[in-house]
Order: sequence, then C-alpha cells, then structure tokens
Amino acid sequence: MFGIKPVLWVLINSLVSFVYLFIISKILGKKQIAQLEFIDYTVGISLGSIAAQMSTDSETPFYFYLIAMSMFFLLALLVAVVGRKNTFFKRLLKGKPSTLVYDGRINYRELKKNKIDVNDLLSMLREKDFFDIADVAYAVFEPSGELSVLPKGKNAPVTISDVAPEKIEQASLTNVLVADGTISHSGLSEANKDEAWLLGRLGSSDKKELEKYILVTYDDKKDKLETYEK
Repeated sequence: MFGIKPVLWVLINSLVSFVYLFIISKILGKKQIAQLEFIDYTVGISLGSIAAQMSTDSETPFYFYLIAMSMFFLLALLVAVVGRKNTFFKRLLKGKPSTLVYDGRINYRELKKNKIDVNDLLSMLREKDFFDIADVAYAVFEPSGELSVLPKGKNAPVTISDVAPEKIEQASLTNVLVADGTISHSGLSEANKDEAWLLGRLGSSDKKELEKYILVTYDDKKDKLETYEK
C-alpha cells in the first residue's frame, strides 16, 4: 500500500508544475498554442517532459525542475529577442519559407528539401480550397508548417465572376494521373482512361519516360491535361 505522504507529494508537485507551466506559457504568448516553429516545438516538449517528471519524482528536490524549466523559458525568450534583431540567427533557428510552387510550376528541389511529396502538396492546397494546382501561381511553405497560396490572376479574390457571372464555367475536379513519376490507376479509372491513352497524350512510348513528371492532372470536362516536370 502506498502511504499518504508520497501521494500528497505527487499532488503538490503536479499543482506546482501546472501553475508554473501556465505562467511560462502566458509570458511566451499565444504562439506556443498556435502553429509551432522548430524552436517553439523543442521548448514546448522539453517543458512538458520536465513538468511530467517533476510530478512523480519524490526524490529530487522540486526546485531542480523549476530551475530547468526556467532555463528553457529564458532560452526561448533570448531566441525571440535576438531573432528580432538578427535575421541570420532567426533563420538558423526557425528556418525560412520555401517556395513549393513558383510561377505556376512545382519546385521539385524544394519539395525534396522539405521532405514533402506531391500528394502532400496537393492535400495542403485542398485545405486552402485549391482543388486544381493549375489555379496556383505561388505556394510558400512557411516555417510554421502552414502553406500560403497566391492564386493566378483569374482566381484572385476579385475574379471574372464579379463582372461577368453569365460567362462562368462550371467548376470541376481534376484527376491525378501521375504522381512522382508513378501512374495513378485510381485517377485513370475515375477519368475513364487507360495507360495507353495517357502515354499517347503525353507522347511517351514507355512508362519509364513518365519518371520525368512530378505530377500530371486531367480535367475531363475541359479535356485538358496539365503536366509538371521535375
């Protein structure tokens, strides 16, 4: 049976760590609970780990843990202050934006650098309400993990629908036929097409030639094929 004293110690330590973490989080600001950057993520999981260990450790003096949490807190503040004055230091610790789509073309080098495949990119674009990559002029992958998207002129906030609604074409979804050089058979099936048709439209004689494409999409309503090479 556990005695009352160890249980009481855990309760007190848990309360102290909770209050102290709450105070630190309030000082560091809302960013700690928003989209995290590398340094915020490191500080957050470190503080949480120290606080959790403090709650159940009855042998180590509790103020040792408070000192450790204070050090992470001070380091986070130091990085924030220095980062505002030194751009190089800020980029070193927090990273810099990466342009994944530049002038309507997929930047394959930046995709590889950020360990993102084309399906990840398409998913992030859909979260921004862009279901066709052909509508995207620029897409920037921010240090926080968010994707910022600039649409092409016709899809900007003020579009042709504002001046000539009678000329608007019905929106349609595009099918992904090739992703990272590999044929998407599900995409071909949805478009009611086969490999022979795809190779013919791309002017390819062999599937190995498709390795040069990072993405191929097809709009069946417009009978339009969009290709993006590596």
